[in-house]
Amino acid sequence: MSLPDYEGWACFAAVADSGSFTAAATSLGMSKASVSKAVTRLETSLGIALLHRSSRVVTVSTAGERLLGEAQAMVAAATAATEGARGDRADLAGPIRLAAPMSFGIKVLGGPIAAFLDLHPAVEIEVMLSDARHDLVAEGIDLGLRIATMEDSSLLARTIAPVTASVIASPAYLEKHGTPRHPLDLASHRLIGYGHRERAMPLRFHRGGEEATVIPTGPLFANNGDIMIPLLAAGGGVAALPDFIAEEALAQGEVVRILTDWATPQAFLHLLSPPSRLRPARVRALADHLVETLKRSCNAVVTTASTA
Repeated sequence: MSLPDYEGWACFAAVADSGSFTAAATSLGMSKASVSKAVTRLETSLGIALLHRSSRVVTVSTAGERLLGEAQAMVAAATAATEGARGDRADLAGPIRLAAPMSFGIKVLGGPIAAFLDLHPAVEIEVMLSDARHDLVAEGIDLGLRIATMEDSSLLARTIAPVTASVIASPAYLEKHGTPRHPLDLASHRLIGYGHRERAMPLRFHRGGEEATVIPTGPLFANNGDIMIPLLAAGGGVAALPDFIAEEALAQGEVVRILTDWATPQAFLHLLSPPSRLRPARVRALADHLVETLKRSCNAVVTTASTA
């Protein structure tokens, strides 16, 4: 009796989960050629094609779909056995790749990550801060934090907390140019553009049954809010920014909130992970830790904003 090709099954499951040999190789710590060779070897031994390959995409065959659950179960059992042999959660070890927005990561993530590493010193966390959206699967990222109104996605998502935003300007700017009383008044002001995708993402407001939309006019457009704070504090215009970016300038009186009786569409902080639910214990532990600690942090900002 020959042993099952465990490596082949694991490589097949990884490619099926990620949709690419490159992403599977990254997640497994192997070369792309080794992953391809292992899957081909398994297919040859079974006498069936598990995957359909083209120059642009990899899809699971009908036969592969029938066997994918078995392959994932094998990987899950082996992972559980390995982690069980390593001991309890206090002995977690290994690398984790975490992606997060730039400003949020700098202002909020340091404390929670430091606390986690203090509990699990054998874990290594690689943090990638960027305001661009990462492809978690293609880049081999274990966890991603995203602030957005979530669209339909194959990614697994855990909603952590609401992220509040405020329309702000400096007292000097408002004294010179007047205080907007209605969102449409912003059309005649220096409205700074903040967003991740478009140069001039519309600002949408609602109050009761009334709605209003305004297009930012500049003079500054950026996908990172921190760069806007000095301009706003110097009287350079008006902007709508997340409170975790503006809270220090608000606390110091450099800027103040306006249009407080109007609301903007609610965004939330989400923790995302690739579609496969087979994750190492260290990744699950960090995910639980981030959800717990960031929920407290975000709720504290929400409370501060609502009472200001």
